[in-house]
Amino acid sequence: MFIALVACTQDSALGALTEPDDEGGLTTPISEDTGDDEEEGGGDDPEDDPEDDPEDTGSGGPTFEACFADIDDGSGSGPNYGQFDHIVGDHCYGTNHQDISGVERVVFLGDSVTVGTPPSADAEFYRNVLALELAEEFGLEAPDWSWQGVNLFEGTSYVVESGGFAHCAEWGARTDDLMRDGAQVETCLPEDQRDKVTLVVMTVGGNDLSSLTEGFMEGKSHEELWAETYEYMQLMRETVEWIKEDGRFPNGVHVVFTNLYEFTDATGDVTSCPAAGLAGFGEAVTDPQLEAMVIWSMEEFMSIAVDTDTDMLFLLETFCGHGFNFEDPDGRCYRGADAELWFDLTCIHPNPAGHQKMAEMFMAVVEE
Repeated sequence: MFIALVACTQDSALGALTEPDDEGGLTTPISEDTGDDEEEGGGDDPEDDPEDDPEDTGSGGPTFEACFADIDDGSGSGPNYGQFDHIVGDHCYGTNHQDISGVERVVFLGDSVTVGTPPSADAEFYRNVLALELAEEFGLEAPDWSWQGVNLFEGTSYVVESGGFAHCAEWGARTDDLMRDGAQVETCLPEDQRDKVTLVVMTVGGNDLSSLTEGFMEGKSHEELWAETYEYMQLMRETVEWIKEDGRFPNGVHVVFTNLYEFTDATGDVTSCPAAGLAGFGEAVTDPQLEAMVIWSMEEFMSIAVDTDTDMLFLLETFCGHGFNFEDPDGRCYRGADAELWFDLTCIHPNPAGHQKMAEMFMAVVEE
């Protein structure tokens, strides 16, 4: 069982199949059992990943299964991405649906994972590492210290715009903060900037899953919680579709987002994080419906990427084996004696090594 913990606070699990919606909207769950069609895993060094006999994807690239065979336990648990016509990049860090070139402006949206949090230093946040790499890659003016820093009272950067970059992510943000109840998209993607070739980078959804977990603890009905699940992923879909609408960015726009990582290395043991109690994690919710909601959400991220020709990073799979059980040789996601911890003392945010890996993953997707 997976426990997904991302952004400011959350815990949940993975495990249900979905089927595509013919209308191009949300997919709908068809089973609480993942079956044997797709198997889940993760790998953090693409050159070492087993791809000796990858299934032909029609694109010449590896399959998801080949990329992450090293943490496939044969149970069939985890997201069933195979139901969507996706293309995996040669790097195995994410999909390869876009030809990202000629970028003139970069926009960061989402939650605290993108903003950055103490105790990591500003220069260590993936947002800032990636911004400097993108500035070099596309010849953009790099952002200054006020953009790279975090206003601890506001939970975002001191300024929105600096150089060729904009940043509107916020601590605690959910998918409704992108457009419906918040103004991240409106603020960072104003009409007078849409003539520029734009790259949008985001992490979002972790706090929505946290809300679902709280709903189970409060005794909400399954019907209410499924409605909330559909709603938050529909808001994600609507945001990406709005950005990608034909003609809105006449010279082109690219979007790269992530699925959601977790810190227990597929064990569900939230107590593996030494500060779990201080971070607000009690006993895990064991209701299998939460598991179904989370796995459906992960698959919906992929559905959105395929339907909108955008890209999704395999953050869940790549970070598996770098959580607080990373030293357990019997763990499903054990990466070996040289594996590193990629989470900080808050349990749910990346440490400097995790931020560096995220920047590497985003950059790999951009460059391929």
